[in-house]
Amino acid sequence: MKRIIIAICLAAAGSAFADDITIEATPFVSSRSRAEVIAELQAARAAPNPWADGYDQLAAFRSTLTREEVVADFLLTRDEMQAFNGEDSGSGYLMAARSLGNVAPVLAQAGN
Repeated sequence: MKRIIIAICLAAAGSAFADDITIEATPFVSSRSRAEVIAELQAARAAPNPWADGYDQLAAFRSTLTREEVVADFLLTRDEMQAFNGEDSGSGYLMAARSLGNVAPVLAQAGN
């Protein structure tokens, strides 16, 4: 019985063959020179490795704002951010702003 089942499975599986390779008739033409590619490779090798354990993501970040400016900006937009992160994702806040005839301050800033 097992032999019959195995024979049926093998007959049903059939044979699958890969197709022939396709030879591209159009030759590849690079848009950059060999020197440009080598220069890019050397620049990438000289840059720090972002996957390394000791990589500092904030090394290049320098803020132009003072602590007081950041706190003032946070306090100004705190209610809007709380509304946008709420259960309705800010739709109630936006409808209230629309009914009052003004655009939400956060959305007005995002367009700039």
